Amino acid sequence: MLKSHVIADRDFVVASLDRRLFGTFVEHLGRCVYGGIYEPGHPTADENGFRGDVLALARELGVTIVRYPGGNFVSGFDWEDSVGPKAQRPVRLDVAWGSTETNQFGTNEFIDWCRKAEVEPMFAVNLGTRGPREAQQFLEYCNHPGGTHFSELRKSHGWEQPHDIRFWCLGNEMDGPWQTGSKTALEYGRIATETAKVMRWTDEGLVLAVCGSSFCDMPTYGEWEYTVLDQCFEHVDLISLHQYFENHEDEIDRFLTAIDDLQGFITEVAAIADAVAAKRRSVKRIMLSIDEWNVWYRARSGEQLRARGWPQAPRLLEEIYNFEDALIVGGALLVMMNAADRVKSACIAQLVNAIAPIMTETGGPAWRQTIFHPFALASRYGHGEVLRLKVDTGTFAAGRQTKAPLLVTTVVHDPETGQATLFALNRSITEKMALTAELRGLGDRELAEAFELHHSDLKAINTRDNEHEVSPRAHPAAALKDGMLTATLKPLSWNVFVTRRA
Repeated sequence: MLKSHVIADRDFVVASLDRRLFGTFVEHLGRCVYGGIYEPGHPTADENGFRGDVLALARELGVTIVRYPGGNFVSGFDWEDSVGPKAQRPVRLDVAWGSTETNQFGTNEFIDWCRKAEVEPMFAVNLGTRGPREAQQFLEYCNHPGGTHFSELRKSHGWEQPHDIRFWCLGNEMDGPWQTGSKTALEYGRIATETAKVMRWTDEGLVLAVCGSSFCDMPTYGEWEYTVLDQCFEHVDLISLHQYFENHEDEIDRFLTAIDDLQGFITEVAAIADAVAAKRRSVKRIMLSIDEWNVWYRARSGEQLRARGWPQAPRLLEEIYNFEDALIVGGALLVMMNAADRVKSACIAQLVNAIAPIMTETGGPAWRQTIFHPFALASRYGHGEVLRLKVDTGTFAAGRQTKAPLLVTTVVHDPETGQATLFALNRSITEKMALTAELRGLGDRELAEAFELHHSDLKAINTRDNEHEVSPRAHPAAALKDGMLTATLKPLSWNVFVTRRA
């Protein structure tokens, strides 16, 4: 049996865990909105047309913030189309996804949905086909109390109180040739700077995220980040990272190292941002927003990626997730939590139907995909401070990694409640792992709960008729005595151990 040893001490802290790390993404794409969160006439729909079963699952998932309305969709989005009386809203062609957009669900409806889901809204502005003026007007419509044209327009539409949206993304994937209005780094850096300026002049206290590279294999990766930040460093708070994990070769060992690639991505972008700060002799640190991430590679071609004939809400990007995908999602969450000093927000893409933890049938049920479970557990128990760990474990070589640790782990301690939770991923394909973890400085403790996410079949999936095929179970082999947590981790398992003061 493999052996791994972990030491965690209350006084050695990476950073407080920002709860915005447990975000998700709602885009006007496929059935994410129509047939996903919004379906008037559905048996569970409320007076606003919001599906009650999806709302309940979103709360169970533990989502804290939701990015909207895109994604690629936002680069052709005219916000004025999405407000006002529904009968007067224009029907448009969405060139991003080859679909017809009815605009029956828009800005104000999304805010109402967020309030019901008890989540924070994160909005993106269109810097593809539009610019600073339109972004400022959109912000004024949403956030200004009243007395101006756009704030009074919001009131006339039935929303008296400002929406008070704090977190704004300055465009989406502006380096991508697939993006409507894509730009060079110099072009984008200039428009992002000017947009940030007028938005801050309009409303103080905003959190602004600038676009990084669409993914780390882009030809301009690195150069893009430096050039953009060199222009807008003083005006923004975060830079975005997008990461989708793929398993085209169907090699589980290589697939498992995708999370190590994410760790490298985080380290590199933080270093580039710090180089821009060093050039200015600035103590300011640009933080990271991983505002699109997930497993995605099956539903990524042909009519799964782009519709034909301009249908409304077609089935696009409807990835069916299996158990090995859940392991990657769980591992990615641990990597992001361990980088709590720099990663301050993250959005799994997306919430419903399109590369999503929640699936629905239009007019029918909603259910949890396999990837739902590690996210829900991480959000439920990811409160407090991430502790800096000493980890002694074996390694393996696969993909681009030569010494990937077999154990990936995180410990989060909440000083207010006293709860301390250890998350552990055993990446050994064949061997069990004997885990010992010393929890120092936390006083007398007891094991409150323990979960294991494991399945004998890596390809096992959840369906509408069997949604619990892959789901967490009570851990069968864990104990805590004298501050020492011991457990046996099955091969290829994701585990959670929750401790509390005795």
